[in-house]
Amino acid sequence: MTLYSQKTVLALIFGASIACSSAYAADMAMPEKCMAKDSKMDMSMDQPMDMQGMQMKDFQKEMMEGMKKMDPAMMQGMMRDDADVAFVCGMIAHHMGAIQMSEVELKHGDNDWAKQLAQKIIDAQKSEIAEMTKWVDENAK
Repeated sequence: MTLYSQKTVLALIFGASIACSSAYAADMAMPEKCMAKDSKMDMSMDQPMDMQGMQMKDFQKEMMEGMKKMDPAMMQGMMRDDADVAFVCGMIAHHMGAIQMSEVELKHGDNDWAKQLAQKIIDAQKSEIAEMTKWVDENAK
């Protein structure tokens, strides 16, 4: 029997969950204009998150740092034995990532609409994190 590292197992589980969720989200495609202009850019989990050799702008670096923190926390939360607890714990980390991305927009963005959206996201996500944290405190064993 081959032993796999926890990181490998988590990556496989995360990849499987993405594959399953994409079947449910078939109607929801990423807008083409949101895709990287550089077709050589590989955003798979096989690539190091520092994008070696790629010159990133400060806001991109800050967003990537947020992703580095969010992804492991989200995967760890989703490893809980109870499906409801795993979902809520994963969503807490996901919301924290949304807040971090929104804070980067407020710091670096120029568009008023995008900045207003970022603030709305921060406000809503903080409220939902508080609600989910309370639920976890009351329901997770």
